[in-house]
Amino acid sequence: MRIKNKRKLTIAVTGLNNTDNPGPGVPVIRALRDSVEFDLRIIGFAYESLEPAIYMHDIVDKAYLIPYPSDGSDGLIKRVLEINEKEKIDVLIPNFDAELMAFMKARSVLADAGIHTFLPEFIQFEERHKANLPVFGKKYNVNVPSGKPVASLTELREIKEDLDYPVVIKGKFYDAYIADNYEQTAMFYNKISAKWGLPVIIQEFIRGTEVNVVALGDGLGNTIGAVPMRKQYITDKGKAWAGITLDDNKLLDLTHQIRNECPG
Repeated sequence: MRIKNKRKLTIAVTGLNNTDNPGPGVPVIRALRDSVEFDLRIIGFAYESLEPAIYMHDIVDKAYLIPYPSDGSDGLIKRVLEINEKEKIDVLIPNFDAELMAFMKARSVLADAGIHTFLPEFIQFEERHKANLPVFGKKYNVNVPSGKPVASLTELREIKEDLDYPVVIKGKFYDAYIADNYEQTAMFYNKISAKWGLPVIIQEFIRGTEVNVVALGDGLGNTIGAVPMRKQYITDKGKAWAGITLDDNKLLDLTHQIRNECPG
C-alpha cells in the first residue's frame, strides 16, 4: 500500500555505535524507515567520531557530534539546541539510559524549541532502577530477583556471608558479571564502580534461558506494541549482537500485566 501524502518529519536519534558494544540507534532507525506513513529525515547524534552509523548513508541523512551527558547536561542540551537551529528537529529519540536524565530535565526547554519527546516522568524513571527492583516488584506485583545496592567494599564485606553464590554483579547503567565467590565479587565491584559509579547491585542469580520483551505503552496502562526476543549471540562485552523474535503469548500476557500494574 502506498500513501501519497506522507507526513514529513525530522527525527534525531542517539545510540549510533554498532560494533562490539552495539547501541540501539541503528535498529531504531531501520524500524522508523520501514514505516509507510512518514517521509523521514534522520539526524544522527553521535558521541564519538567513529560510530559506524555516521558513515551508513542509508541510515542517517546527517550526523552531528554531541558531548557526553557526564560532561554536564547543560552542555549537551545547548549543543542539541544549536543543531536544532539548523535542522528543525521534530522528534528526539534518546536510546541510552545514561542520557535520559538530561533530556528529561530539559523536556520543557526542548518542547519550547519545537522538539517533541516521549519520555518517562522522574518518579517512573527512578523507581525502575536496578537498585530499586525489589521495591518495584512488590509495588507492581512482579517477580524480580532479590538484590541489594552496595556503595563500598565495607558493605560488600558485611554481606558476603549472606550471599548464596553464584551472584550477578551489575552496574547502575550497564555491565553485568556472574561471580562464584567473594574474591570475584570484589574484583567485579571495583571494575564496574570505576566505570559506571555507585551503587553496584548484587543480585540473586536465576538459572534459565534469558528472554526479553521490548514494549511501548501509551501512558494509560495500554500496550501499543510488544516484541519478545531471545539473544542468540553475545559479544565479549556482554552485549547482544544477534537474536530472534519469539511467538510467545505467555511473554506478551506478562507484558500486558506489567503495563496494567504500572500504567505510567
